[in-house]
Amino acid sequence: MCLVAFACNRHPRWRLVMVGNRDEFHPRPTAALAAWPDAPVLAGRDLRAGGTWMGLGRNGRVAVVTNLRDGSAQPFTGPSRGDLPIQFLTGNTDALSHAQAVAQIADQYAPFNLIVADTHTCAHIGPPASGRATQLTDGVHGISNGPLDAPWPKTRRLCTVLEDWARSAQTDLQPLWQALADERIADDADLPHTGIDLALERRLSAAFVRGTDYGTRACTVILVDHAGHGSIFERRFGPGGVFAGETVLHDSTLAST
Repeated sequence: MCLVAFACNRHPRWRLVMVGNRDEFHPRPTAALAAWPDAPVLAGRDLRAGGTWMGLGRNGRVAVVTNLRDGSAQPFTGPSRGDLPIQFLTGNTDALSHAQAVAQIADQYAPFNLIVADTHTCAHIGPPASGRATQLTDGVHGISNGPLDAPWPKTRRLCTVLEDWARSAQTDLQPLWQALADERIADDADLPHTGIDLALERRLSAAFVRGTDYGTRACTVILVDHAGHGSIFERRFGPGGVFAGETVLHDSTLAST
């Protein structure tokens, strides 16, 4: 389960600001944010399936994927959704054209949300019409493990912080880190109904999920300026939400196309 908010052409300094949390089982093997030796990508890496959840590529290319929460979902043996961000980050097709191509093969994957962004456009593929790509309007958008801009409490709170931060032209990242670290549980009346039991729905309603077996593994911030230069920041956490390290990388470490 994940949480992402992003601001397209909302900040005077950065064309795109993306912030998000990756929630995952702690035993799942994962590599920290790094420049990949086999691809022009700055991202963490899922060492079981080989893909990523959020990353930065050349020329300000950004991608993030989330799964969909469905308590009745069946086991899936197709390709990993973690491949989807890599396909965009390592390619040259513009964001909307790439999203349109992915939408045609979306049924080959377990249900997902995918956001791809280049220096001109942000695009989305996902529910409720997974076979259709959408070019996103300028402004702040958010996703968790449901439809884009679904008003889940943690998504609303993160989007509000990002909107205020961008509108006030802040450059200090601390308010964004604080929002990603928010452990508030939503009121039952505000919880989504995703097919899981109420106790788990409550637990997952926090932006930052603290647990021994499952929880927030990484908090990430990506900044891309209007010239297409990008930076990616990652804070990592282990079981119990214990801080496990921080990495900052800039796309100047990647060769330009």
